[in-house]
Amino acid sequence: FDCDSFARQSLYSLMDNLGELQEDHNPELVVEGIVINQFNSQARLPGELVAELEEEGYPVFDTYLTTSVKMKESHREHRPLIDMAPSHKLTGQFLDLHAELEKTRAKAAA
Repeated sequence: FDCDSFARQSLYSLMDNLGELQEDHNPELVVEGIVINQFNSQARLPGELVAELEEEGYPVFDTYLTTSVKMKESHREHRPLIDMAPSHKLTGQFLDLHAELEKTRAKAAA
């Protein structure tokens, strides 16, 4: 979720489609969480949009991925961010998100 109104509308469409798939084909289909991407904590709108998603009952992961030029540089160089900038803030956020996903998956499996 890229923290803008367009992304929110796309998310609503995606969730509607997933609901139909769940009803028609896979009742065990579950959305584990929404990844907040391109988050700018200094701007008011991203925080408001995330809060609205949470108020509407959507599962939002606790780890947010912030905006960073390093990601664009990693794409340009065709190098994974973790190799190019292992100690960068965004790299740490990806690692935190991975740990959160693993924890969520372990709870679901138990």
